[in-house]
Amino acid sequence: MTTSPDLTFHDGHTIPQLGYGVFKVDPDIAADVTGQALTAGYRHIDTAKLYANEEGVGRAVRESGLPREEVFVTTKLWNDDHRFEDAIAACEASLERLGLDYLDLYLIHWAVPEQGLYVEAWKALIELRSRGLVRSIGVSNFPLAELQEIIAATGEVPVIHQIELHPYFQQRELREAHAGHGILTQSWGPLGQGKSDLLDNPVITGIASAHGATPAQVVLAWHLAHGIVTIPKSVTPSRIVENLEAADVKLTAEEVAAIDALDRPDGRGGFDPAQRRD
Repeated sequence: MTTSPDLTFHDGHTIPQLGYGVFKVDPDIAADVTGQALTAGYRHIDTAKLYANEEGVGRAVRESGLPREEVFVTTKLWNDDHRFEDAIAACEASLERLGLDYLDLYLIHWAVPEQGLYVEAWKALIELRSRGLVRSIGVSNFPLAELQEIIAATGEVPVIHQIELHPYFQQRELREAHAGHGILTQSWGPLGQGKSDLLDNPVITGIASAHGATPAQVVLAWHLAHGIVTIPKSVTPSRIVENLEAADVKLTAEEVAAIDALDRPDGRGGFDPAQRRD
């Protein structure tokens, strides 16, 4: 069985580098597909309040037969819960839906700069960690200025920043900032969300052919080669397994560099965090 390598946060906790994401997974099938992922060998599951499938994810974790400490569970604080007491209550509600006593990682899902509450939300996550409800805390979809502001305001550095990232949109400035603070980078939409021709790009398909791998595996292997935590999503049983097996694909330095060269200035496929207002 393929297993993911672990990376270490600056707080000393570890995270499996290759996880299973459940964005847009229907709540009715979330328990089933999450259970399949755990059976395949995943030990890192990423959900969120917004996804409305925390109940299914939690049920799969509880019914997996795996010790709780062997499954890394992430969920996220939604945008309408950024006030301090709302954030505390939102985390408690997520834990109740999941049926778990603690979270391995809790993230602020979006900064929503226009609200001006991201520092208050970050202080709430610090409090949740102090209460033992959360082991590690981080952020998702923060512009660089807001990321630097929460660190300056609290002295607390997120362990991880989850952002849109794939070979067509490589976020190099943010990744450099992360490295300077000891923050791990995590990618969502690592395969481009089907919004481009990434998996048909001849650089990707050529490398895939050389390794006897799929284009998706090559793209995921590129993330892993850069030390990026990534959470591909699929509800197809064969692809759930295939994505995890990307951990067995080892790219050469030349292959990594060839994929690095695919970066595009217009490669973003999702919301710009600086402009998110809801």
